[in-house]
Amino acid sequence: MESWGWRLPFLFGLLIGPVAYYIRRHTDETIEFRSTSTSEAPLREALLDSKTRLLIAFGAVVLSTVAMYTVLFMPTYATRQLGLPASGSFIAGLLTGTIQMLLIPLLGAWSDRLGRVPIAFAAAAALLVSIYPMFAWLAAAPTLQTLLIVQAIIGIFIAGYMGPLPALMSELFPTRLRTTGLSISYSFGVAIFGGFAPFINAWMIELTGSKVAPSFYLMLAAAISLAALAAARRLGFK
Repeated sequence: MESWGWRLPFLFGLLIGPVAYYIRRHTDETIEFRSTSTSEAPLREALLDSKTRLLIAFGAVVLSTVAMYTVLFMPTYATRQLGLPASGSFIAGLLTGTIQMLLIPLLGAWSDRLGRVPIAFAAAAALLVSIYPMFAWLAAAPTLQTLLIVQAIIGIFIAGYMGPLPALMSELFPTRLRTTGLSISYSFGVAIFGGFAPFINAWMIELTGSKVAPSFYLMLAAAISLAALAAARRLGFK
C-alpha cells in the first residue's frame, strides 16, 4: 500500500474524464441555459451583483468540506489518539463512505420534494448538537465498535447535509452566473476550511490536550453553515 497501492484510487478517479467527455458530447443543455444570455464578464458581475449569494454559498460549503476532511483525518486520529489498529480505522472510513454513497442521492432526490434548506438544516443542527457527545464517548471507550458507530452516524448526517447542497448552491445563482458563482464559493470554501481541517484538528488536540478537540472545529463549521442556510431562507430559498 505504501509503495504503490495508494496510487490506485487516483487511477480509478481518472475515469471521470471519459464520463465528463460523454456528458458534454451527448447531453443537451436545459431550456433554462439555452434561453439565457451569456455574461461578458461573469467574474466581475458575480463579485459586484451577487456578493450576498456568494457568501451564503461559501458558508454552506463549510460544513460539508470540514466534515469530509475530518472523516479523512479519522484513521490518523484513531491510531495516534485512540490506539486503535490502522486496519480497523480504515474499515470505519470505508463504512462512512459507503453510507454517503448510498444516502446522498436518495436525500438529494428527497430534497426535490421537501426543499433543500429544511433537510440540510436538520442535518447540520443534528451534527452540531451530537458531535461533541460522540467524540467524548469515543475518547472514553476507544474501541473499534465505538468508532464504527460514531463514524456511521457522522456519515448519515453528512449525507443529509450534502444531498441537498449541490442543488441549493446552484439555485442561489442566476443561470448566467451559476458556473462562476459555484466555482468561487466552492473553491474558496474547500481551500480555506477543508484543506486546513487535518492540520487544525491536530493542532487543537496538541493545544488543548483533549481527544475531543476535533469536535470543536466541526461545531464551528456547523454553526457557520446553519447561519448560511438561515440567510438563504431569508432570501426566499426553500
